[in-house]
Amino acid sequence: MKKTNTQEYRLQNLSCANCAMKFEKNVQSIPTVEEVQLNFGAAKLTVKGDASIEQLCEAGAFDGIKVVPASSREEVHIPFYMKKENILAGISLLFVIAGYLMSVLQGEDHIATIGLFFIAIVIGGFTIFKDGFKNLFHFEFDMKTLMTIAVIGAAVIGEWKEGAVVVFLFAVSEALEGYSMNKARQSIRQLMDIAPATALVRRNGELVELATEDVQIGDVLIVKPGQKIAMDGEIVGGMSTVNQAPITGESIPVKKAVGDEVFAGTLNEEGVLEVNVTKHVKDTTIAKIITLVEEAQAEKAPSQKFVDKFAKYYTPAVILIAIIVAIVPSLIVGDWHHWIYQGLAVLVVGCPCALVISTPVAIVTAIGNAARQGVLIKGGIHLEQLGHIEAIAFDKTGTLTKGVPEVTNILALQGTSEELLIRLVAGVEHSSQHPLAKAILNYAENASIIIEKGIDFQSVTGKGAYATVDFQQIFVGSVQWIQELTDIPKDILKEVESLQYEGKSVVVAASKTTLLGIIAIADQVRSNSRSVLQDLQSIGIKNTVMLTGDAKPTAETIAKQLHLTDIKADLLPEDKLEAMKELQQQYGFVAMVGDGVNDAPALAAASVGIAMGGAGTDTALETADVALMADDLGKLPYTIRLSRKTLRIIKENIMFALGLKILALLLIIPGWLTLWIAIFADMGATLLVVLNSLRLIRIQK
Repeated sequence: MKKTNTQEYRLQNLSCANCAMKFEKNVQSIPTVEEVQLNFGAAKLTVKGDASIEQLCEAGAFDGIKVVPASSREEVHIPFYMKKENILAGISLLFVIAGYLMSVLQGEDHIATIGLFFIAIVIGGFTIFKDGFKNLFHFEFDMKTLMTIAVIGAAVIGEWKEGAVVVFLFAVSEALEGYSMNKARQSIRQLMDIAPATALVRRNGELVELATEDVQIGDVLIVKPGQKIAMDGEIVGGMSTVNQAPITGESIPVKKAVGDEVFAGTLNEEGVLEVNVTKHVKDTTIAKIITLVEEAQAEKAPSQKFVDKFAKYYTPAVILIAIIVAIVPSLIVGDWHHWIYQGLAVLVVGCPCALVISTPVAIVTAIGNAARQGVLIKGGIHLEQLGHIEAIAFDKTGTLTKGVPEVTNILALQGTSEELLIRLVAGVEHSSQHPLAKAILNYAENASIIIEKGIDFQSVTGKGAYATVDFQQIFVGSVQWIQELTDIPKDILKEVESLQYEGKSVVVAASKTTLLGIIAIADQVRSNSRSVLQDLQSIGIKNTVMLTGDAKPTAETIAKQLHLTDIKADLLPEDKLEAMKELQQQYGFVAMVGDGVNDAPALAAASVGIAMGGAGTDTALETADVALMADDLGKLPYTIRLSRKTLRIIKENIMFALGLKILALLLIIPGWLTLWIAIFADMGATLLVVLNSLRLIRIQK
């Protein structure tokens, strides 16, 4: 069976939401195209089927939409004064001014005056009328249809001057809308420019410069000081500090040596690095971030869905009101000219431009700002839900703590030496991925204890693990689990309890018949955990809960240090899921912060799942709704503040968009509404919405 071709493209000059819908329809009508998906926020087009760029450009020719391959970094920037629609608007303005001068000299009804205004209308409104008539013929009522009816109506009743001015002001409004969307989309363009387009690669003993698309996994990059790293990879030679701010938002450069992971788009500061490429260009962390940010902007937030649904009924309602205003008073008082004029003004003031962009321009700006700060928000819906959060649940290890535990106490029993205990336990833990296992292995390595890797390793979720070491089966895990296998004396249990009250995790080791000993491990609390929790409380998050698999005494010790409001300890992964459901019943909107791996069920069930350390962690990028790329808990208060600010701005935008129009419509009552006031109300609402949304760019950590 033939595989369907899917291609992605970037769009230029796409500024109007209604034009985007029409362009999508035009592309869908191409016979060889099976499916089309247009992402207005990211100006991106996905086409399933066969279509040439020429066909796609032709589909967007009605509004000057240009189509380029998604991989292309080429951006055709047309200066404001060179854009066709702006040139026509400028020429139209000249004829409007000439018409005004002629009206002063010869009067408004003079043929020369009318002629000048007529030329201004035709030149300035050519593209409007072309689409407006087509839409009218198909009974599609968008803003160009409304403007076409209003301007032609104004000309019919002899209001040539008003019609010409309205056409010019509408062109200005369109230019503002285009500027606003381009400004909001800059965040994606900046992300795309982070990684260099070429890389210096060593092949067959020679250095060659290649396009990143031609670099293969296993190639070795040579990165000099001051250069950006072109691909994700692992350092195989050299040592340096790397500025990872473009990916993670970290302001302080990170020391990197052989074996460390590096990301495309980060800056090598000091030494020469040799980097073994581990991912293709389309799979790098920055490529995934760009894709996820674009998808996030395509996903409609609840408020946007509401606005879209409202606009669907709003435009026909405006047309109905305009007809009523034009006819009903005229039948009563008989002043047909005046009330038809008022009806036309209602059509102009009813243009839904500002309302339609009130939400997407805010969402696009906020998500782009967050991405630059090292916070990946995977959709408008998650951005909005963050603003409603009443409680936050935290995993302990690697979230509130550093996630790098260290062995603090060793108690060997039954004649077992400390060295033998560590060797047996390390043999079991050699195949484990648990953070506590790593602490034991690190201790063994630092103490130069020779480790024999256990065989027949088995992990028991939430309890521990076992394997055969030195020809005997060794069990390593929680106190509760080992108690199921063998008796633990009361004095040892008391010692375990004492260590747990100190905030330490206790691992117990036993053979099938004998208790071998206990190892206490402590995971240090992150230096900023307490200040982050205080910051969260100051912005209104009163309920902070820790969900952990650790014993309750250990959890309580950390909870006291950090002033958490609640803890739930001794939890298996499925218990965390149940705990999350209980918290949601108790508080409503609850966020979960975890590592994106062990906490996947709870992250998925939370109102908003927030993963720590998204950079380089595919699971975190895929499972969480929000990823803190730098593994920095300090980004959490910023993210919630950004979300709440976005919610406020969206509400303000809707109020501006509707408020100014309602105010203008009220002028119908005394009969004061003019076409000028109507277009200024529409343009003013659009401008307010745009400027208000762009305030989100200024929000920093």
